Amino acid sequence: MTDQPRSLASTLIPVGLLLIAMASIQSGASLAKSMFPVVGAQGTTTLRLIFASIIMLLLLRPWRARFTASSLRTVVVYGMALGGMNLLFYMSLNTVPLGIAVALEFTGPLAVAIYASRRAMDFLWIGLAVIGLLLLIPTGDTSSGIDLVGAGYALGAGVCWALYILFGQKAGADNGVQTAALGVMIAALFVAPVGIVHAGAALLTPSLIPIAIGVAILSTALPYTLEMVALTRIPARTFGTLMSIEPAFGALSGLLFLHEHLSLAQWLAIACVILASVGATLTMRRVSSPMLATE
Repeated sequence: MTDQPRSLASTLIPVGLLLIAMASIQSGASLAKSMFPVVGAQGTTTLRLIFASIIMLLLLRPWRARFTASSLRTVVVYGMALGGMNLLFYMSLNTVPLGIAVALEFTGPLAVAIYASRRAMDFLWIGLAVIGLLLLIPTGDTSSGIDLVGAGYALGAGVCWALYILFGQKAGADNGVQTAALGVMIAALFVAPVGIVHAGAALLTPSLIPIAIGVAILSTALPYTLEMVALTRIPARTFGTLMSIEPAFGALSGLLFLHEHLSLAQWLAIACVILASVGATLTMRRVSSPMLATE
C-alpha cells in the first residue's frame, strides 16, 4: 500500500519542477529582450550566463563533484550545448517571431522523444504535442517572409536542445545538480568570446547589471537547476514531450503580461499540449528504469 504513494510522488515532483522551470524562463525572457538594444543577443547571452555561473558556483559548489575523464567530457558537451542553445535562440529572436522561433527550436526535444519512444501509446502523446505546436505557429501574413537565417538559428538551437537533454541526463546521473553549475560555467566560457567581440565595453554598462542578474536567475540559474533534477528522474522521451508546454507558457504569458489575445486555434493548441503532457506523465510511471530510456 505504501508503494503507490511513493510512485505518485516520484512522478509528480519532477513534473512540477519542470513547470516551475518553464514559468521562470518565460519571466526572464521579457527582461532579456530589453537588453538587446544595448548589447545585442550575443551580449545578452554572455551576461546571462556569466552571472548565472557565478550564482550557481556559490550555491552549488561544483568543485566538490567527482569526475572521471569520461564524465568530464560529457559535462563539457552538455555545457557547450547549453551555451549554443541560449545563443542561437536569442540570435533567432532578432528576426523571427517568438512563437515561430519556439516552435522551430522544439524540433530538437521532439526528435529526442520520437527517437527514444518504444511503444505505440507514446506516439499518441507525441502526435498531440505536434498538433498543438502546429496550431501555435502563426499563419497568414505573420508567417510569410520568415528570415531564413533566423529560422536556421532557431533550428540550430533545437539541435543544441536535443544534445542538452541527452548529455544532461548522462552528466546529471553522476553528480546531480552540481553538474548544472559546472555546465553553465562551461557555457559562459564558450559564449563569452562571442559576446565580448560583439558588444565590447557596452557589457559593462552599470544599468544593465541588475537586469542581467534578474535574467540570470530567472532564465538560467533556477530553471536549469530544476531541469537537471528532473532529467535524472524521468525518461528523456517524457522530458521532451513535457517540454511541449513551453509554447503554451509563452502564449499565456503574452495574454497576461502583454495583453495578446489568443485565437480559438491557439487555445486548442494549449489543450493539445497539456493533454499530451498529462498522457506522457501517466505513461511514464510504467517505465522501470528511466535512466536507460536514451540508450
